[in-house]
Amino acid sequence: MRLHYHPQSRCSQRVLMTARHLGTELELVPVDLFKGEQRSPAFLALNPNHAVPVLEDGGFVLWESFAIMQYLAGKVPGQSLHPADPRARADVDRWLFWCAQHLAPAIAILNWENSIKPLIGAGPADPAEVAEGEALVGEYGAVLDAHLAGREWICGLAVTLADIAIAAPLADTDRARLPVKALPNLQAWFARVRALDCWGGE
Repeated sequence: MRLHYHPQSRCSQRVLMTARHLGTELELVPVDLFKGEQRSPAFLALNPNHAVPVLEDGGFVLWESFAIMQYLAGKVPGQSLHPADPRARADVDRWLFWCAQHLAPAIAILNWENSIKPLIGAGPADPAEVAEGEALVGEYGAVLDAHLAGREWICGLAVTLADIAIAAPLADTDRARLPVKALPNLQAWFARVRALDCWGGE
């Protein structure tokens, strides 16, 4: 299987973490986002959304990081990252959708304003955007922090795709100045994720 990715993409990171956890070998194909390679005709033929990661498995092409994570897990018999039990799987999926719909877009605001704009010379951070991002990350971070009270992992006693998916964008806490450092349950959980052999988010 071949993965088109960028090493600084947190969406790529969550897929790489999943593959490492499962012991799945991937052929890595770097896509230079800063040079605009994601908008080349060859790449757009793989993903018209001009975004990484993209997985190729034979003639099957799959984009969207959460879908790729689920696909990789589904190819490994007996894995526990994406449980077979319907309720356990629905719980994991619930947190994947929550991340995609709420937490990740909120983090993206602060990542763009505080980290990416200075990196590419796109001007200073917009105070209004920063305020909105901080409010949203604070709100959703508190939801996760409350859920993690008394829990080692998001969906029970073992690591799942939910932990990997949600931890990846939190790797930008310092650069994006995410307001989550005062959330003790979240921080304890995040330390556990960073201690996993599959972690590669710094």
